[in-house]
Amino acid sequence: MTQVAFRAATDLWTARQQLRAAGRSYLGRRLTTVVVPAMLGLLLLGLLAIRWPAGRPALLAGMALLLAVAAWQLWQRRLAGLADVARQLDRLFPELEDSSGLLLQEPEQLPFLGQLQQQRISQRLAGLAAPPSRLLPVSFKNSLLVSGLLLIGCALAWWLPTPRASALAPAAVAMHFSSDASQPLPAAAPRITKVALLVTPPAYTRLAAFVPAAATFQCPQGSQVRWQVRVSRTTGAAPVLEIGGQKLPLTPTKGVDKQFELVLTVAASTLYRLRYAGQTSDDYALDVRPDQVPVVRIQTPKPYTLIAAVGTRPEVAVKASLHDDYGLTQAELVITVAQGQGEAVKFHEVRRDLSAGLGGQPAEATVTSQLNLPKLGLTYGDELYFYVQARDNNGHAARSDAFLVQWQDTAAASSALDMGMGVNTAPAYFRSERQIIIDTEKLLAEKSKLTTAEFSNRANALGFDQQALRLRYGKFLGEEAEKGLGVTAGPPTADEPASPTADAPAADPKPAAPTAEAEDHDHHAEAPTGRNASPTAATDALMDPYMHKHDDAETADFLEPAVKAKLHAVLDEMWAAELRLRTGQPAAARPYEYRALRLLKQVQQQTRAYVKKAGFTPPPLPEATLRLTGELKGAAAPRLQATVPAPATQPTVRAALRWLALAQSLPTHPARPADATPLEQAGTALAQAALQKPGLYLPALRGLRQLAADARAGRIPCVSCLALAQRALTDLLPAPVPTAAPATTPDRLGQRYFRELAQ
Repeated sequence: MTQVAFRAATDLWTARQQLRAAGRSYLGRRLTTVVVPAMLGLLLLGLLAIRWPAGRPALLAGMALLLAVAAWQLWQRRLAGLADVARQLDRLFPELEDSSGLLLQEPEQLPFLGQLQQQRISQRLAGLAAPPSRLLPVSFKNSLLVSGLLLIGCALAWWLPTPRASALAPAAVAMHFSSDASQPLPAAAPRITKVALLVTPPAYTRLAAFVPAAATFQCPQGSQVRWQVRVSRTTGAAPVLEIGGQKLPLTPTKGVDKQFELVLTVAASTLYRLRYAGQTSDDYALDVRPDQVPVVRIQTPKPYTLIAAVGTRPEVAVKASLHDDYGLTQAELVITVAQGQGEAVKFHEVRRDLSAGLGGQPAEATVTSQLNLPKLGLTYGDELYFYVQARDNNGHAARSDAFLVQWQDTAAASSALDMGMGVNTAPAYFRSERQIIIDTEKLLAEKSKLTTAEFSNRANALGFDQQALRLRYGKFLGEEAEKGLGVTAGPPTADEPASPTADAPAADPKPAAPTAEAEDHDHHAEAPTGRNASPTAATDALMDPYMHKHDDAETADFLEPAVKAKLHAVLDEMWAAELRLRTGQPAAARPYEYRALRLLKQVQQQTRAYVKKAGFTPPPLPEATLRLTGELKGAAAPRLQATVPAPATQPTVRAALRWLALAQSLPTHPARPADATPLEQAGTALAQAALQKPGLYLPALRGLRQLAADARAGRIPCVSCLALAQRALTDLLPAPVPTAAPATTPDRLGQRYFRELAQ
């Protein structure tokens, strides 16, 4: 019994050792799969940081991110203890019967069945085919693949050429210095021996750093300019850069003796100069080129496109050209769809990205897109507006004009009878009397070119237009229709003769005005008398004055009698013109047309109504009792008159010009130190002009500085600088106001001539 217990204890101890060995092996292999690629990644980033100094901040951030990812991977795959190893073995080996955890407990704490199961699991764990160190497998496939790629990247980064330090170093430029003192500086005095410049354009330009060829140079907006100044001997003060009204001292270069530098980001054009130990350089221009916004032009379609409802595919091709001075990064098509009509119209916006061809940030590009109207939700009668928007690599955005695409509407209100007859409905169209006159004059002018049939047909068509216009005005007088050409409603009576017709025209060229037609519109005619009289005839007679009758021309309107009379005359003239147009006599119809037009204008003026504007009307003042009765003592305003000379424009420039004129008249006379003040004040105004036109005014500014230095030193002014500065300062003055020349006094002969004229 003792031997059996000893053997069971030995098997349990061996099984626990196998669990510990499996856990250590799994953790080591997992650590290898994570640590090796992480170390190779850090090596690659370190090589890139050495080869690419400008990107070191981003590479350092990448290293930190890589370490964080590696730590997270290890945390995900960690094994806290033997219990985790036992659970992993239960999942991988079914023969352990999910009982590996019994090996971690003492036999005395288990029941009899638990002890038997513990002994059986310890024996099965020892009999597993895999060695204890490989019980928990780990895949090295992904780790080896990533490690191989990183090794290739490290090899490439190692063989990349190292950027030469000389390419990024500032280079010397020539600058002229002059002494501020009245006497020349001694040879041992500290002075600037070398000035070097380096311009680094901003990242959006994708331009390499360059060294200017001269002290006056151009650069893109946002560039970093580095000034490096080497001096012969250091003093207590550092060199000062005077730029744009600022005085910036240079800082000593670390590790380099007698050298100072300054890095400045420039945003606008300006002038600059250096000052050190009583020496000042000439003014030099720094011309900054601002970044331009993109230019967007839509080539197709036209600003307004109408898509026909039948026979045309509802698609529109959009093509636009983009241009920028440095590079384009994004293009977008913005579409606004309008659906519905009237107050029920709805809008929604659709955006399409057109940046597929802008991956390399080209300076010029052409973008295209296809507008499919049904896919955009449009139907007949809808429309859309679109424009193209572009953005460059500096964040500047620009857009094109809005273009309109409309889908023709086919909806038309028609009845079932009209659809069955197949008649095209059209809106009512009436020519005005003035249009009829114009067409009549045109017909008479073209009579010699037309045949007799064509001439008659066109005259008859004008007669039809005249009839339509006459019937339209006849509605204002109660004439709702007519039964014949020029025939009034009802048969003629003995008091009213029959209207003329084409077969029997009237002798009078002005026929009588037509009356209203006796047509029944649910109105009863006058009650007949006699034996067939209506039983309500007496009642109808009493109600007759209070009834509105459409078939009575005298009571069918509410016009004034004078207006009604002129309208009757208009209808008479229209009828006479229609008669002659129908019979092929347009020349005879012209007088009637002109009279009808003149009468219509009179009716329009007569029917106008004046409505006085409502508002507050103040009561009239009693002028008769209050006018000129007030006290006027002390009421007069004081008047002060004085002749004041006009203020001189640009007094500093004029004072400098006076000194220059005096210096030119006395070329051998030395200047005084006090004369330098007006020259320096004028130099400020000339410096502002040199910012706009450096090529024109910068040499003159240098000459003016030299004259100021000569004045401070008490030397004879520079003769060549006088004329140069005088021309530049004269250009700054405004143009003189033109004045009339004074009249010349006539001579003796002229005076005698004027005396003779006066007599």
